This record gives sequence, structure tokens and C-alpha cells, in this order.
Amino acid sequence: MGPIIKQTAISEMEAAIDAVSHELSKLRTGRASAGMLDHIIVETGGVKMPLNRMAVVSVLDPKTLSVTPYNPNALKELEKAIVSSPLGLNPKPDGERLITAIPPMTKEHMQAVCKVVSKSAEDVKQRIRRARQKALDTIKKSVPKKSEGKDKDKNKAKAVSGFSADDAKRLEKEVEELTKKYSKSAEELCKAKEKEITSS
Repeated sequence: MGPIIKQTAISEMEAAIDAVSHELSKLRTGRASAGMLDHIIVETGGVKMPLNRMAVVSVLDPKTLSVTPYNPNALKELEKAIVSSPLGLNPKPDGERLITAIPPMTKEHMQAVCKVVSKSAEDVKQRIRRARQKALDTIKKSVPKKSEGKDKDKNKAKAVSGFSADDAKRLEKEVEELTKKYSKSAEELCKAKEKEITSS
């Protein structure tokens, strides 16, 4: 039972870190990043698809992205989708691909993006705390309650289904350590993103 509770908490905390990492990769900084176009939806032939399923996005240099569609006929639709996105990009056709220059960020945009990063940091910490609380609640429910009187058989049955108070204390300590570890990872991830934004 103990390893299952711990593994569930780890899975939920890792999922929170993965989600925030994915969110942060979408934010536009002054540097080119292949993931920054992932969330753009392209409409082609009446079908809506994520850009990353229609084209290969590669970084040519810190300020330039190249977008090469799998189907060259979709170039116009890709261009339209990138221009319509809130990223403020203006791609230029170059043969069978689009060249997208990443404009320098204004002070206002920098501040706005930093606010989004701060909110993402708070959201991920809340998810980690929820996973912690869930694990601690499960541990509490699994500890056998001391029975009144001398009914040893009942007590034995409860001890088999749960685990001892010492096991519970040890597991609670491990969950607290996991919470600290993943909260620190989330903080470092967001601080690195803020640094990338303000130094671009």
C-alpha cells in the first residue's frame, strides 16, 4: 500500500511539472524556440489541426524559426495561422518553407509574460500541494485505529489492511520531501523562464 501511495503522489507531481513546462514553452520570449508554435491551430480544407502535426519547426538561430510543411500546398494556411496567433509574428515565404523572425520584446510584453509565468508557478505549486494532501489523507485512512477493549482479532485484521503508525510517519515524511523537491523544481523552471524573458 505504501509504495502505491508514494508512486501516485510522484506521478501527479511529475504531471504538474510536465504541464507547466509545456505551458512555459509556448510563451514568446525574445529567443526562438521550436515549441513556441505548438499551440497554434491551422485550418486546412475545413479541418483544424495543431501546427506541429502539419510542419517541422526548427530554430535557425536565436532570433529565427523555420516552418517547413509536410505538404507544401499548406504553406498559405500555415502563414495565415501564425499571423493570426497572439504571438505577434510575421512569417515570410521562402520557397517551400516559412521564415519567421522573432521580434525583440517590448517592456510591456516582457512584464505581461512574466505575470503569466508567476501565475503558472502558483498553479503548479497548488497542484503539487493537492497531490501531497491526497497522499496524506490516504495514509491517515490506512493507519489502523486502536480498538477499544481487548478485541485483538479485530485489531489484527485492521493492521493487515493498513500499516503501522511508524510506517505512516515514515511515509508522511517521504511525501513531504517529495513535495519540497517538486516545488523547488517548479520554482527553478519558472525562474529560468523569467530570466530568459528579461534577458532577451
